This record gives sequence, C-alpha cells and structure tokens, in this order.
Amino acid sequence: MSDTQSQNLPALSVIVPVCDEAGAIAPLLQEVLDKVGAAYRVEVIVVDDGSRDGTDDIVADLGSKDPRVTLIRHAARSGKSAALRTGARAATALWMATIDGDGENDPADVVAMASAIDATSVGKVGLVAGIRRRRTAGIRRLIASRIGNGVRRALLRDDCPDTACGLKVVPRALFLAFPYFDSLHRYLPALTRRYGYETVHVSVDDRPRAAGQSKYTNIGRALVGIVDLLGVVWLLRRTTVGVNPIPQADRAP
Repeated sequence: MSDTQSQNLPALSVIVPVCDEAGAIAPLLQEVLDKVGAAYRVEVIVVDDGSRDGTDDIVADLGSKDPRVTLIRHAARSGKSAALRTGARAATALWMATIDGDGENDPADVVAMASAIDATSVGKVGLVAGIRRRRTAGIRRLIASRIGNGVRRALLRDDCPDTACGLKVVPRALFLAFPYFDSLHRYLPALTRRYGYETVHVSVDDRPRAAGQSKYTNIGRALVGIVDLLGVVWLLRRTTVGVNPIPQADRAP
C-alpha cells in the first residue's frame, strides 16, 4: 500500500500493554501492522510495564524500522490499567483499540470489531467489546472466570459476559474521561453505560499462548476482584455525568 493510499484510510490507535513478553511481542506486532494496517491508518503504541526480559529492546528495534510503532516504558510495573491509560494519553486517533501483548488475541479481530463503528465519528456506541467464543485457558481458570463474570453482571448489570477479554475498541476521549483506578480495564462496559453510551459485543478468537506465562493467579484475581467490584458499585452510584466527554466536532451528526 502506498503512503497516499494509507493516508486516505481512517485512523486507529492500537494500544498494546506488555510485561515480559519477549517471546510473543515481535510476531504479534507484525500481525497488527499487517492486518490492522491494511484497513486503517494505524499507530501502534506499546506500553512496556516494567519488563525485565528484553521486551522493550525488541519493540524499540521494530519501532526504529517502522515509524508506526511507538514504545513507552514504565520504570516499574504499574498494572494493565495504568499501561492502557499511558497509551491512551499518547494516542492521537479518535478511536483506540486495546489488545494484549501475549499473542492470545488475534489482530484480525480488531478489524472486525472496528468495523462495527464509524472510526471517523462517535455515535451512540461507546464501546465494542470482544467476547471470546472458545477459551483456551485451563478448566480452573475458566470456572473462576465464569463465577466472577456472573457475580459482576448481577451487581453491575453491565450485560457483558467477558469483560476480561483484552480486545476493546473505545473512543479515546471517553476512555480518558473514566475515573482511573487499578483494574479499570475490567469495568469498561459498566462505565460506558453509566456515561450514556451503548456497548456492542463481537465474538473473537482466543488463541493459545505460544510463549511466556500468565501474570495472574486465580486466587489473586478473586481477592483483587472482590475489592474492585465493591468499589465500582460505590463509584457508579456516586457518579453523575455532566458534560459529554466527546468533543462536539467528533460526534456523529
């Protein structure tokens, strides 16, 4: 594709949070550039959240060869939500997509999800959320995830069966308007609804991890999840949305 042709494509920022993913990040980024870059004028912002295995060097090397890739480093591990916020603040497109850096998400699904909205404006839809159709995680993780999702849906009524999926497409301004807290990324559907926007669910693939290991345990997820869930219940009850966070010029007519 020529530079002139790519300039005619709608813009999309892709945020990739990573921590110790040296074995997975290079092929994933190439997939993002090839698949998402064929449909959008893409910028890929990789936020390295304190890696110690050389992940940042791999990304920096790719960025030196392809200007569409930008690396931002956290000096110490701050968590996925912090990485997403860092990426969102650096992004320039109206809409941003999030994808995990471990290779379990298929970048082709980013294109399918983004096709559910008009990337040049914001209408009623404020979030496109990926729903994994076939999970590759172990049985214990699946059971824990289903229990957690059930409790969360009952309390928040966000109508999302899989908030932990790393694939999301959201207006940058809306994401940055949400109150920040650790694990914010797990509650985007509830916050989107509270801010007056709709969520569209799109079925996506869940690929087996080819390298590295998960940064979470079932017990760790459960303990943090209980505290976060109670906090979000309180937060939603105490949140009154005033001015629409999406600039008037970016809204659909």
